[in-house]
Amino acid sequence: MQWPRENRLPIERDFAMNTYAIVAYDKLDGQAAARRQAARTPHFERMKLAVGEGKIHFAGSMLAEDGRMTCSIVIASFPDRAALDAWVREEPYVKNGAWERIEVAPMFVAVKEGVITDEWMSLMARHLAASAKA
Repeated sequence: MQWPRENRLPIERDFAMNTYAIVAYDKLDGQAAARRQAARTPHFERMKLAVGEGKIHFAGSMLAEDGRMTCSIVIASFPDRAALDAWVREEPYVKNGAWERIEVAPMFVAVKEGVITDEWMSLMARHLAASAKA
């Protein structure tokens, strides 16, 4: 679902946008499970390290109806896109071809750990003030 363009909120670049959504789609062929299994240990070790460094906020897999993993989703923070891209290039699932396609997008975080962020409240205040003037 998309909001009509006139109702979309402009996200200004003055908000720190160093949080990224990473959606990595598995190469779905007869070897998909074997590729994941072959790289699973180094992948988990690397993810544990990144969690400990505060880079990874959420990670999980999307599942097919039969329970097969088809896609990985990671929410992560990096100083900039270049640092994120360098980190992704070294990912064991990338290196062994388990992930076929990767989408990355900066995120505006509205809710973190069950709490509405100050950035979201500020954006809403700006939006309401602009609406009142219109």
